[in-house]
Amino acid sequence: MLAPDLEVLPLPEVAERLGLPINRVHQLLRDGQLLAERRGGVLVVPAAFLAAGGVVKGLPGTITVLRDSGFSTEEILRWLFTEDETLPGTPIEALRGDRGREVKRRAQALGF
Repeated sequence: MLAPDLEVLPLPEVAERLGLPINRVHQLLRDGQLLAERRGGVLVVPAAFLAAGGVVKGLPGTITVLRDSGFSTEEILRWLFTEDETLPGTPIEALRGDRGREVKRRAQALGF
């Protein structure tokens, strides 16, 4: 679903980068704070979802808005990494660039 050249991290590495036990990373996935996909039988998280000290600000709220609008995990991942020339860039790049309000506004508009 995601580009094969996109940097992804296995869950143990996500836990290490976040300074959390692995079971807490599993909880973040269950709670919709993070998303993962399976590659070669291993659950991986896009590295772009992590920032210094935690999950990218605004990502959990954006995931919630899209889930509430009926988007599947695959659709959310696709949307976050699809170029949008009006942003410019991808929604995840905009979130990382502290443009979370605009990303969330666009996510809310998708629900209508």
